Amino acid sequence: MTIDKGTDGKLARAIWRKSSYSQANGNCVEIATGVPSIIPVRDSKDTSRAALVFSSASWSAFLAASKSELIAQF
Repeated sequence: MTIDKGTDGKLARAIWRKSSYSQANGNCVEIATGVPSIIPVRDSKDTSRAALVFSSASWSAFLAASKSELIAQF
């Protein structure tokens, strides 16, 4: 994971979207597409702050672990 303020242009072509599970209270994160090989994540309440940038492999592992934990709860 790295922190990228977008100053080097990597995130200039990013297309940001909120989770479909996002609530109206604004407590959510956004992820970006359109940036090859990385997954940028940012706070939707303050989009001017730095994004956390994960490798595709790290993000996939996070999603798999999250899904397995969610399934284990039921």
